Amino acid sequence: ADLIATMTDTKEEAAAAPPPSDPTIVTHPDPTNDCRGYGKLILFGEHFVVYNAPALVAAVSSATTCTATVDHRPNGTGTTTTLPGLTVQDDRPSIPGYKTEKANEADVALNLVLKHFDLDPTKVAIHLHFGGTLCAVSGIGASAAQVVAQARALSKALGRPMTEDEINAAGYEGEKGYHGTPSGIDNTAATFGGVLRFQRSANDDGGAAAAAPVFVKKKLRQPIRIVYASTGITASTTAVVGDVRLKKEADPSWFDNLYTQYLDLVTRGEKALDDGNLVALGECINENHTLCQKLTVSCPESDALVEAARGAGAVGAKMSGTGRGGLMLALTPTEEIQDAVYEELKKLAPQVWKTTFA
Repeated sequence: ADLIATMTDTKEEAAAAPPPSDPTIVTHPDPTNDCRGYGKLILFGEHFVVYNAPALVAAVSSATTCTATVDHRPNGTGTTTTLPGLTVQDDRPSIPGYKTEKANEADVALNLVLKHFDLDPTKVAIHLHFGGTLCAVSGIGASAAQVVAQARALSKALGRPMTEDEINAAGYEGEKGYHGTPSGIDNTAATFGGVLRFQRSANDDGGAAAAAPVFVKKKLRQPIRIVYASTGITASTTAVVGDVRLKKEADPSWFDNLYTQYLDLVTRGEKALDDGNLVALGECINENHTLCQKLTVSCPESDALVEAARGAGAVGAKMSGTGRGGLMLALTPTEEIQDAVYEELKKLAPQVWKTTFA
């Protein structure tokens, strides 16, 4: 599809996938598996999007895939004895420590998706196998990619066709396990792909009856080259979002001032994106990083990578995602600048990637 970003991933020191627990199960699901969820990078809107501000997000073409098996047979029937329960084989590439740090949240998230499908693992046997090309790292939307892929796989395994909106809704339920009160931006990007303008509805409080968010796919005038890099730090989105909420409640005027600045910024950033003005877009990206610093969600490691990218020729650079670790991204107008920034960041970051939004 013309709105899904094309991407070249160069993994640096990604952890090797563990050996399969069952030799009869392939280690990596079929790369043609269409039960997938895309990764994403946030161009504008970290944290402000939780409070109904518009955000701009771009999906990458690397994705998490999932295959699912659901066995409803009673114990002892059929050719084998299948005990009820959920088993998960996670062969996603990841940065060291990511899966361990996220293990408890992942368990909650996967079970929330099962609940959404009215599946009770105490009564049926469910096996989920995750793989794909998306490296799991804070900031790339790995959790959303996982639960969206899970929703697609369960839909297929159960013979229950679902619309993209229904897949997105199932992914949103799973995101609650990772994020508490998710904005919905990650699962929307994971489901639909492309470059999106996303905004929660004004009456969206995260409850079951909340109105659906509004999102629009953007058409780009020209490909946008990006370099993004990991700090190597895995952050808890629930903890960081909760801390920002506490600061907002403790000092509403502080947050309101930053929120007003952001609304002006995202308006200018979207216009620059629509106009194909990469210099203006880069300036807005730089401003967004400053706002993230004022929100206290950046960190010294992110700041150092941002400064290095700018010094190597990026026209804009910022942290991307939850913050306090995770990822940063750099806007690189030409292939030469993209290569130069990539090489510079390789000196500092444990993992660096190149991508092009088109």
